[in-house]
Amino acid sequence: MQLCSVVVACALLSACATQAPPRTEATSRLPAEFPAEYYRQAFAQGQSVYRVDPKRSLLVVEVHRGGSLARLGHDHVIASHDLHGLIAPRAGRADLYCALDGMVIDEPELRAQAKLDTQPSEEDIAGTRRNMLNGLQAEQYPYALVSVSRLDESGAESRLSVTIMVHGVTRTHEVAAHVEIGMEAIAVSGSLSLDQTEFGVKPLSVLGGAIQVEDRVDLRFQIRAPRILRAEDA
Repeated sequence: MQLCSVVVACALLSACATQAPPRTEATSRLPAEFPAEYYRQAFAQGQSVYRVDPKRSLLVVEVHRGGSLARLGHDHVIASHDLHGLIAPRAGRADLYCALDGMVIDEPELRAQAKLDTQPSEEDIAGTRRNMLNGLQAEQYPYALVSVSRLDESGAESRLSVTIMVHGVTRTHEVAAHVEIGMEAIAVSGSLSLDQTEFGVKPLSVLGGAIQVEDRVDLRFQIRAPRILRAEDA
């Protein structure tokens, strides 16, 4: 039961710049910190284990502009369509991760859902991606990782303890989430807000703060994880 994210996760940021970043391929290998062996053992002991389906899961981070000249900037929507992880509901545990260089900036559909009132240019979007990866030092810390446990459950709403690691910093938050556990799949959705400075990330600021990125970012997530049926898939 559990989940999210990112994830994760994720503590992200940025404002507009005009220089396009170098193109990179999303990091795909398993993070060294990910406890895959725990889930293999849980499955071998007869526990139900579920694997996150990246194609049916989504993490969205909304980053907001601030300052006296905020009208000259843009709010941004940053998303991961590449969440990975495992869930062991009997143990009340989940672990997830996403590669920061796989995050997507300002997809039109997600901007429309967020009801943002400006439209950044391609150069703005490229600059935002550059600033995000630089600010998070993504080459040194390529992943956002999330570890989740249940605190309490009441009806459709669960209180989860969510530990997030990003930019080499780990912080824990309590998150309200909607959790549905079935024999074939688990679905989890929820939202939370984080401050970038919690994770040692300094929000971008120019012109003495007249145009800046707000410290607080808003995250929402939806996770779909089918049950693992074969030992080789655990």
